[in-house]
Amino acid sequence: MPFEPGQVITRRYLRGPWCTWAQPMRVISDDESGLLLWHPEGSEFARLIDADGNTQHEITVDRMRDPKLTVHLWEGRDILVLMPPAAAHSVWWFFEKGRFTGWYVNLEAPCVRRPGSVDTGDHVLDIVVTPQREWEWKDVDEFDERIGDPSYFDADTAETIRAEGNRLIKQIEAREFPFDGTYTDFQPSPEWPALRLTDSPQFPLHRPA
Repeated sequence: MPFEPGQVITRRYLRGPWCTWAQPMRVISDDESGLLLWHPEGSEFARLIDADGNTQHEITVDRMRDPKLTVHLWEGRDILVLMPPAAAHSVWWFFEKGRFTGWYVNLEAPCVRRPGSVDTGDHVLDIVVTPQREWEWKDVDEFDERIGDPSYFDADTAETIRAEGNRLIKQIEAREFPFDGTYTDFQPSPEWPALRLTDSPQFPLHRPA
């Protein structure tokens, strides 16, 4: 199910019966290297927040009280996101006012494609990478706290997630694609507007059946 360049789709995170994150993204390319997506500053996104103002960073999703997807504006940077085929991660390029400022490795489940959307599940643990390829783990404490929670992952799965991160760290240190400078000079079309969730055909509040 390839997507067409210029098409706007929704990138979603799913967990159990919940859609926890929804973000409209413009397709740059969809080929053997993966699905490449663009989300500029000032665009909309939605995240799951409960009645007490908690996100999944503060509380596990199954303990949220009356959680709802809440729409916000993406601020501070533009992002280019590569989702390699069948990969348990995505790689993000950060840009501020057109200048590349670093990579972000989001460890996540291999994606499922649907008409108008691409769905995955966040694995909590991430890696932040500077333009000089200095790296550090992110959300380690949160990741450790989620191990064994039935809504997240067991100890064996957690080890597999860490192993995927360590594999990518070797790529970072070796300056291998996608950390070889590819896309660091990316320039979006000036005709592309900020994205709204209503631009994309798939924005359900719940996980699809």
